Amino acid sequence: MALFVAVLVVLFILRVIDVLLLVFLAILLAVYLSAITAWMERRFGTRRWLGLTVAIVASVAIIIGIGVLLLPPVIEQTRSLISGLPQTLTNIQSVLARWASQYPVLDQTDLANPSSGVISGVVSDAVGFLSGSFLGYVRGGGKLFIEGASVVVMALYLARQPRLYRDGLISLFSPRHRVIATRVFDDTAATLRAWVVGQLIAMAVLALFTALGLWILGVPYWLAFGIFTGLVAIVPFFGTLVSTLLPALFVVASGDWVKVLLVILLGVVVHVFEANLVVPRIMQHRVDLPPVLTIASVLIMGTLLGAIGLIVAVPVLCVTMVLIRHILHGEIYGEPGRTQPAVLVPTEPWSGIERRRAVTTAP
Repeated sequence: MALFVAVLVVLFILRVIDVLLLVFLAILLAVYLSAITAWMERRFGTRRWLGLTVAIVASVAIIIGIGVLLLPPVIEQTRSLISGLPQTLTNIQSVLARWASQYPVLDQTDLANPSSGVISGVVSDAVGFLSGSFLGYVRGGGKLFIEGASVVVMALYLARQPRLYRDGLISLFSPRHRVIATRVFDDTAATLRAWVVGQLIAMAVLALFTALGLWILGVPYWLAFGIFTGLVAIVPFFGTLVSTLLPALFVVASGDWVKVLLVILLGVVVHVFEANLVVPRIMQHRVDLPPVLTIASVLIMGTLLGAIGLIVAVPVLCVTMVLIRHILHGEIYGEPGRTQPAVLVPTEPWSGIERRRAVTTAP
């Protein structure tokens, strides 16, 4: 009977996986809004509805302001990049062919032939991959709008009354398991909050320093590449690789190999700075994931869910690690030292909610 119920649950999850993804995205957005709201409550003593309103208005104002300042030049540079792409690919092919013809190992390969179309073939394959994974979501404009609106509305309700939904889910567990359920929920919330805030700041830092460095080096489309670097940083490792090599590929067309190396070096330095100095200070080592596990998670989620899976891979892994830490290590293996309280450093002044949370999450 238990096996039959488990099979039904798995089949149900597979049928509604798209809806669960929307709910998870709404949770991430709610975590972001709640982080700002909670900070305003602690800092200024504002009521929650007022803090949430300020968080929403400030976020919308920032997005509009960034759009007004950056969107026109980014659109212009992106148009120029796309319109000049065929000539750029031809120049890159010519430079690579001239370089390959100087080496006996490569002079008989397609790389040494300026008309072989190796570079354009790689780009076509990449475009085909994107068309199959990302553009499929874009084509359904109406569905995308409905899903986006649903995520925003759910996020607002979750951010307005987080304890209502949290306590409702905890009440589904038996009384003897509610302490561990409370601990898991609080630790998950703290971990996701650290990831969301850290990811947003890291993306802004990467975009800023990449655009500034490319501008100093005289790389064309420096602003578009900078924004692109910040956006793809949400995908670990692969976003770093693409955002580092893509501007260098366009510099290859000039034949200046020193500048190519400098662009690659810039990407490496900026990402090392972000990974070792910026992110640890923001996340305070709460989101400390093994690199191999992170890459595997991105590959698995991307294969199962496409482009959306790439975006939610790391936060899903964060939640999984919290469950392993508290349930597998703490409850099943009996290793209480492996679990950490959801509130690591108490905040002053203490509120009633914070006091109860600190008591229930003590290991």
